[in-house]
Amino acid sequence: MIIYALIQEEQSISPTARIILLLAFFLGIGFIIISRFYTFFEQLHAKKHRKPFFRAFPFFRRKLDASQKRVLDREFTFYQKLNDKQKLLFEHRVASFINDKTFVGRDNLTVDGKMKVLIASTAVMLTFGYRDYIIKIISTIIIYPEAFYSNTNRELHKGEFNPHLGVLALSWKDFVEGYDISNDNLNLGVHEFAHAIHLESIHRPGINAIIFSESFIELTEYLDRHEGVKDKLIASRYFREYAYTNQYEFVAVVIENFIETPLEFRQQFPVVFKSVKQMLNFQL
Repeated sequence: MIIYALIQEEQSISPTARIILLLAFFLGIGFIIISRFYTFFEQLHAKKHRKPFFRAFPFFRRKLDASQKRVLDREFTFYQKLNDKQKLLFEHRVASFINDKTFVGRDNLTVDGKMKVLIASTAVMLTFGYRDYIIKIISTIIIYPEAFYSNTNRELHKGEFNPHLGVLALSWKDFVEGYDISNDNLNLGVHEFAHAIHLESIHRPGINAIIFSESFIELTEYLDRHEGVKDKLIASRYFREYAYTNQYEFVAVVIENFIETPLEFRQQFPVVFKSVKQMLNFQL
């Protein structure tokens, strides 16, 4: 009876509809095959050149309101250095990042538009060289007025990232201080988002992961082969001692230095600087 019903249903479809259905079927199969080939060749390209085929192609652009844009114009140096086209892309990404995350204030802190823009801008700055810039491993950003008690090790923290919960926590006081002093290589926002980008490269495969991880592997192999450079890194005290705690802190600290004092970084350690630039596909 079921076979008979199927035959009857097929016979009820007109020849034109049948052709349309077949075309849709083969177009769907073709799209899947092409997308698989595209992904494969882009991954090869990323391994070789440390960048995606293209960085940005938004079909529509989200816009910031006037007050949000004023925050960027007045307070975010990276944005101020962009050309007009790059600024539009940056604004779109900041707006999209804000829309994608849940911002939560703790200890009676009210989260306002300025906080969201500056925090989102920090993330977008670090991922500006990527096509996928949202940092999907983060779902919630918790903002405390100042250093907060952490259940992780029962100590006060200025910031922390929990990849299992998708939560990034920040002390607003220390976040702001990170930008108030722009050349001390201490930037809480950059440090914590660098952790998130690093962990996402481990747990979420994709073009970003290839670019970041392959460049980091190259860097670690270079340092292992050149003990003298490693010794010079430590002796220079250019990177604070916390960088040598483990590989995660090393990555976060060198990215802080890369953002805050790039000229000094490049002058002292050009090979390390180049590796960090590759890790972020940094274009500026």
